[in-house]
Parts: sequence; C-alpha cells; structure tokens
Amino acid sequence: MIRTLAAPRRSGSHTARIGLLGLGTAAPGMALQTDAAAHCETLCCDDEPQRQFLRRVFANSGVRRRGSVLVEHDDDLDRSRAFYRPRATPADLGPTTAQRMAIYAAEAPRLAEAAGRRALESAGLDGPGITHLITVTCTGFFAPGLDYELIRRLGLPADVQRLQLGFMGCHGAFNALAAARQIAQADALARVLVCCVELCSLHLAYGFDPQKLVANALFADGAAAAVVGQPAHGGGALWQVQDCASLLVPDSADAMTWRIGDHGFAMTLSPRIPEMVRQSVPQWLCGWLRPHGLTPADVSAWAIHPGGPKVLTAVADAVGFPQEHLAASRQVLAEYGNMSSGTVLFVLEKLMQSRPTGPCVALGFGPGLMAEGVLLGSGE
Repeated sequence: MIRTLAAPRRSGSHTARIGLLGLGTAAPGMALQTDAAAHCETLCCDDEPQRQFLRRVFANSGVRRRGSVLVEHDDDLDRSRAFYRPRATPADLGPTTAQRMAIYAAEAPRLAEAAGRRALESAGLDGPGITHLITVTCTGFFAPGLDYELIRRLGLPADVQRLQLGFMGCHGAFNALAAARQIAQADALARVLVCCVELCSLHLAYGFDPQKLVANALFADGAAAAVVGQPAHGGGALWQVQDCASLLVPDSADAMTWRIGDHGFAMTLSPRIPEMVRQSVPQWLCGWLRPHGLTPADVSAWAIHPGGPKVLTAVADAVGFPQEHLAASRQVLAEYGNMSSGTVLFVLEKLMQSRPTGPCVALGFGPGLMAEGVLLGSGE
C-alpha cells in the first residue's frame, strides 16, 4: 500500500504575471533505435535469451530515434562504437567515469549554447539582457562549469547571478522553472535564462541487468532552455507560469536511483513506478488545482515528461484524460528519446504547434520518487 499526501506543497500564489518569454531546444546527431539496440547487444548480452530480452526492451521503449554526442552525423555510430568497445572480459564495464566526463566537459557546453541561443532569439533578447542564469544537469560535472561556459559563449553579463541545479534527474527543469518564477516575482526587471543539458548516452551500462537495459533503451542527449520573466508592458509570453507544486511519494527511495560509479553513473528504475504514479498523482493533482478553480477536466493541454510509455499511460489512466493528450509527449519520446531534465521543454515546444488556449499542466517524475508540476496558462 502506497500512502499519499493529503495536500500538495505549493509555491504560493502571486499577482504578477510571470511568463515563459522564449524557448529553445537542441539535439546532437541522431541514431536509429534499431542500430542502438544492435550495438548494445555486443556490450550487454552473453547468449540468445539475453539478446531477445534486450531487443524486446528496445522495441517497446517508444523510441524510434535518439540523439547522442557520440553520433557525429545522423545514423553514423562509428564514434560510439569506438568509445564503447565490446567487452574484453566478462568483468569489463567499459570506459571509466573520468573518460566519460572528459567528453561531457567538451560536448555539454556546445549543446547548451545552441539551446540557450535559440531561447534568447525566441525571447527577442541578447546576452546582456539576462540578469540570472540557472543551469540544470545530472549527467556530468566539471569546474569552471556550464555557467561559466554559457556566460562566455552567450555574452551574458559578467555580474549575472548564477544557480546550478545538479543531480535532480528528469524533473530538474521543473525545479529550475520554480526558482526562476520566484526570482521574477521578486524583481520585475529580472530576465532568467534556464538552461538544461544532459548527455545521458555517456552513461551506457555494460552487462546484463534488466533495469539498466531499460535505461540504455530510453535515455538520450539533448539541451533545452527558457527565458523567464514578467512580460514587458503590453507584451505577451509563450506561456504564463502560474504555479508550481511538488510531491515526495512516501516509501519510494528505491523506485528510481542515480549514483556515481567507477564506469559512469548507474541508474535503477523499478517496475513499480507506473503503479506508484497511479496511486499517488490523482489526489495530489486535484488538491493542487483546486485553489485555482480547476479540475483535471478543465485542463486543455498536458505536457507529461516522457519517462517511458508505461509512465505516460499510467498518468493518463490515473488522472482520467484521453490518451490523445499524450501525443506531444509520445512524439518527443519517439523522435528524441528521454533527455532527462530538459525533455519537458521539448514537449512544451511541440504543444505550441497546436496553440492550446486553456490551462496546461506539465508533470515530471524523478529520483525519490518525486513528482513535480507546473501550471501554465495562455501567454496572451
């Protein structure tokens, strides 16, 4: 039995309008999922039953293509195969964490810069117009880090205020948007650049472990950025950021983990997660929306972080909205894979194509198990 909290913790309500003033996304070279599966077989499987299991996991992942900084040109896995060589012995776990982090330090800033530059362009700003920078990542570390590189590459002010959100997993963008919203509430002139970048492909796990095989099949590289602030007088926004909420699901510490190992960061994903979502989300979500005069039926668009096909289905079943509301999330999963923290911004970018006019709820789930939500309104 999973206990749920009676009411959500909310970030509070304010009168100032806070908007997503710009969005930008970036992805590296793309690989077909079938090719990625074939490569993984050489690293993870010892016999035909294991190979058949791996193929089913990859085929059922909902992913058709996904990005990796180890793919220099679309569908060319030569660099990935050179980095992830077949096991020399059964105990071979692949490149060391130091080797993986060297690639992270070289590649993450480039991808983050591309997303940040597009977000600035979308917002009609240049680098000197940014007052605060929030960087989000859980797949790598180096110092001086992403904040330093983005200041230099995007021409941000030397006195820009910085915040680094690390190791928060798939809901990291939600935490960053909550922080950016509070900064913008406190300062009408603030322009906050949120930049998420994840190089999940640097943590491909060797050996046959069903939970790690699921992670190998789902996760990908990508970057996404947003500019948050109070719209200028008479101006609009892509979305209004109306509220944020969080939920720690009790007794869930082992549901999703992300730990630093000697051969990359190691993830575990419990098969219990979809059921935990079904049991915990509805009560929390309804309690969060109620003060806004809303029920789930009033929400016109849903931006659900695509943690995997079963998680998406569990959210729709639990909340009671039609499966077609998951179209944008499923498209992002199919076209890009699960890019961890920034993926929800890809989903919001995709939703903008249909120009939803009513409330939008974004939901994501990360290690803990933690649920995070953002309530968005029309930018007009």
